[in-house]
Amino acid sequence: MIRSSTIQLLRFHFSFFLMPVYWFALSQVPDADVQNSVLIFVILHLLIYPASNGYNSYMDRDTSSIGGVKNPQMPTRQLFYATIVLDLLGLLLSAFVGTWFFMGILAFIAASKAYSYRGIRLKKYPVLGYLTVIIFQGALVFFLVTHGSSQSHPLHVSLIGMITASLLVGGFYPLTQIYQHMQDKEDGVVTLSYQLGYRGTFLFTAIVYAVAMSCLAFFLYQKDGFYKFGLMQIFLLPVLVYFTWWFLKVYKNTAEANFSNTMRMNIIASLCTNAAFIFLSVIEKY
Repeated sequence: MIRSSTIQLLRFHFSFFLMPVYWFALSQVPDADVQNSVLIFVILHLLIYPASNGYNSYMDRDTSSIGGVKNPQMPTRQLFYATIVLDLLGLLLSAFVGTWFFMGILAFIAASKAYSYRGIRLKKYPVLGYLTVIIFQGALVFFLVTHGSSQSHPLHVSLIGMITASLLVGGFYPLTQIYQHMQDKEDGVVTLSYQLGYRGTFLFTAIVYAVAMSCLAFFLYQKDGFYKFGLMQIFLLPVLVYFTWWFLKVYKNTAEANFSNTMRMNIIASLCTNAAFIFLSVIEKY
C-alpha cells in the first residue's frame, strides 16, 4: 500500500512550477511531433521531477515547510523505492524518444541525485548548487524538449534560448529558498538566498529576471517576433505587481518572507508564465 507520506513528498503538484521551460521550448518547435511532445511532458512532469523532489525529501527529512508542502510528513524507505521506480520508468520511456534524449534525462537524474545525496550534497554550496539547478532545470530541459519534440531531432538548439530558460529558473529559484534560511543552515546547507539575505534575494531576483526578459526579447526579435514579447507582458504583469508588493513588505518586516507568501509568489509566477508561453506557442503556430 502506498503511504500518504510518499505521495505527499513526491510533490507532483510542484511540477507545475517547473512547467514554463517546457512550454517555452515547445513554442519554438515548428515541426512538433505531438506524440513525442506529450510523452516528454509525462516523462518530465509526472516521473522525473517528482522523483527528484522525493529523493531530496528523503535525504533532507525536513520537519518544517518545504516547497509546496507546509507540513511535510516523515519520509519512509518506500519513498526512496518510489523515486527509483519513477526514474527507471522515465528512462525507459525516454528511450522511445531517442538516444540523446535518453542521455539527457540520465544526466538530469545524476545531477539531481548529486544535488541531494549527503555523500556529495551540491545543494550545500551556494553558487554550485544554484548553477546545478538553473543549468539542468533550465538549459538542459530546453534542449531536451526542443530536440525531443521536433520531428527532425536537431542537436543544434538555440544557445540564447537555453540561456533564457536558465535565467528564467535562476530568477525565481532563490525566492523559493527565502523562508528556509534557518532550517537549511541547521542542516549544513548554505543557500545563495541565505548569503544574499532577505532584501538581497529580492534585488538579485529582480536583476536576473530583468536579464532573462532582455534575453527573451532579443531571442524573439531575432525571429521577427518582438511584438509577441510585448503581448506576453500582459500575462506577466501580475508577477511584477505581486513581486513588488511582497518586496516592500519584506523590506519593512523580514517576517513577511514566509512560506505562505512564497507559495503565492510561486503560484502567480507559474500561472502567468505558463499562460504566457502557451500563448506564445499558439501564436507561433497559428
